[in-house]
Amino acid sequence: MLNKRTAAWTTLNEEEIGAVWDFGAAKQLFPFLRGKLIVFTLAMVMMTFYTLTIVALPRIIGYVTDAFILTQNKSSLNQWGIALFIVVTINYVANVSYLKLLAQASQHVLLNLRMKMFDHLQNLSIPFFDKNEVGRIMSRIQNDVNQLQEFFPMLALTLGDMLSVVGITIVMLLMNVKLALYCFTVIPFLLFIIALWQTRAKAAFVKVRQAISVVNSRLQQNISGVRIVQSFNREERNAKIFDGVNDDHLQANIKAIRLSSALMPTVEFITAISLSLVIIIGGNMVLGEELQLGELIAFTLYVQRFFEPIRSLTMQYTEFQRTTTSAVRIFELLSVEPEVIYNESIKSNSKIEKSSKLKFDNVTMEYTKDRYALKNLDLSIESGEMIALVGPTGAGKTTIASLAARFYDPTEGTVLIDGLNLKELPREYLRQRLGMVLQEPFLYSLTVAENIKYNHDNASLEDIIKASKAAGAHDFINELSEQYDTILHERGMNLSLGQRQLISFARVLLADPEILILDEATANVDTFTEIKIQKALNTLLNNRTSIVIAHRLSTIRNADRIIVMDQGKILASGSHEELMNSSEFYQNLYNLNFTE
Repeated sequence: MLNKRTAAWTTLNEEEIGAVWDFGAAKQLFPFLRGKLIVFTLAMVMMTFYTLTIVALPRIIGYVTDAFILTQNKSSLNQWGIALFIVVTINYVANVSYLKLLAQASQHVLLNLRMKMFDHLQNLSIPFFDKNEVGRIMSRIQNDVNQLQEFFPMLALTLGDMLSVVGITIVMLLMNVKLALYCFTVIPFLLFIIALWQTRAKAAFVKVRQAISVVNSRLQQNISGVRIVQSFNREERNAKIFDGVNDDHLQANIKAIRLSSALMPTVEFITAISLSLVIIIGGNMVLGEELQLGELIAFTLYVQRFFEPIRSLTMQYTEFQRTTTSAVRIFELLSVEPEVIYNESIKSNSKIEKSSKLKFDNVTMEYTKDRYALKNLDLSIESGEMIALVGPTGAGKTTIASLAARFYDPTEGTVLIDGLNLKELPREYLRQRLGMVLQEPFLYSLTVAENIKYNHDNASLEDIIKASKAAGAHDFINELSEQYDTILHERGMNLSLGQRQLISFARVLLADPEILILDEATANVDTFTEIKIQKALNTLLNNRTSIVIAHRLSTIRNADRIIVMDQGKILASGSHEELMNSSEFYQNLYNLNFTE
């Protein structure tokens, strides 16, 4: 069963935009700066210098003006001119430096975060993937991680903007309190407009996210199900449906753009009002000799620079919400604990007496509460014994195979190998000894040779060819364009299903496991390919403890025992002849499914 953290993550609303700031999520991001903390710190120092120069420039320009116009002091003008050049240079260097350093630190965070998520997902248990859509998981890895690449630049920009607003406010008040207060009278109106804008903008941006989610969903379904679309001649109707959701996305974007475009002119208008107050009131103060001309010019520049960071902070608000929400989603995923925990305290396999004997001791398995896949099952499989599991769909056959491979842990009871509970064994010990061939073979977009030697990098080409010959795959591989160096398409789609299955057999043969599980491995192959597979099976199953699930008599007739199952229980066991004479259920099953 999924734990509480997993359940919470499963029900997370994909379209939700949460709080503008989540300290817990932000705090969890900083460890991913490891190795680049000095770079990030230096970036923040450069950002501080950049911000301070922004605050200093208008005041220096004011001093330059006063030095030139009022005093006609050429020496003083030269000094302030040199100071202005130095400050502008620092401004440029600090700006370029902090942007480069922040980009470097941010990309490093994304690298560490993706690696952490990849490792974490590989170690999560199969039940997690049963209960969560691949698209939702991929959204966490791709969309949410990409969204986070703006987190540290936005954090630095926000801190810089806040520092700039505070610095400009202090300087303006120190220069002239009266004129500064007149400038600040427009701020309450600005804050009211921003609050009103944020309320509407948040809803608009949520609708944009929802709309693009629907567009992506429709697109993904049509691409994945293109064969069904074409076979049912649904192209025209699907195009109309897609046109509708695409138009919804367009309208949502237009509304969001209208809101965004309305904010900038409004802030500019309020800035102009404040600037007008400075010019009118400050001009009169200059004429009355209450204020110097240089100070008036500095005030004018400060007014413009004062509202720029406020406007920037407003635009960053929604982006911060998205980024923070992405961080929360990512760390919710990273907080999910595997249900299947391996005991890695056993370091040496030599301490374990190996006999390859499997035992299911009073095993009960529930995938969902009160719906039993297995109920109080007892089954022993001797070392080197081949058993075949037969029964109708839902009988519990694949559950036995999955428990033996420890993809799941039983709800009750124990599964043992060599007399030891699987829960007490390290992962490597079990994985090295157990091989599995599934009904749907999975091949990677690698070469044929790389697919066969998967996780056995030390295997030579001779070893690969030997395994391929034993599996009956060598002949068709030699007919491929690059033979063993042929790159396979996604999931091996440039091969037939039978050919893909033969390669999966070769992969298991090369691994040479002591315990083998075949789950409907011949269900989807033609008779000619099955003959090849049967030859491979004779080699593959020889002297191995084996669990075979099949619907064809040719696959199970050589089994040492046939286990007949229904509704999670064992009804009968024995050889084919014994069961034909003693089990009416098996007779009916044979007549329905196994007659060739």
